[in-house]
Amino acid sequence: MKTGRYVFFCGGAVAVLALASSLALAQGHGNGHGNNHGNKHSNDDDAPATFSDRDRDAMRAWYHDHRDSLPPGLAKKDRLPPGLERQLAERGTLPPGLQKRIQPVPVELERQLPPPPPDCSHVVIGGNVVLLNRRTNYVSAVFHLEIN
Repeated sequence: MKTGRYVFFCGGAVAVLALASSLALAQGHGNGHGNNHGNKHSNDDDAPATFSDRDRDAMRAWYHDHRDSLPPGLAKKDRLPPGLERQLAERGTLPPGLQKRIQPVPVELERQLPPPPPDCSHVVIGGNVVLLNRRTNYVSAVFHLEIN
């Protein structure tokens, strides 16, 4: 009879420990819809990159100072047609038609902007300065320069 109680007690103890450890492991590591609130394991790469107010002011000032001698991609003739302009959206993928229109950001302007995140670069697409992930063609941010 003692053996039966021993087995019952040990089996119950093992079940309680297994349940407690699985609950402890699952806490904070689920795949639910927690929106990363309180989770410390999210990567900085997941945070969307964008242009700050300081970045936008620097781009406006640079554009104003160089309005008479704009490089390719920023001149008035390089303006995107309305259909392509609508396809250039933040938090989206750059369509193939726009991938062909990528120009480098002028060096003077690039120096005024903070360094882009890994795999990203600042590019110019038809009067817009874009923060683009070159590996995935993901558009993190778009700043439209007023071309008059």
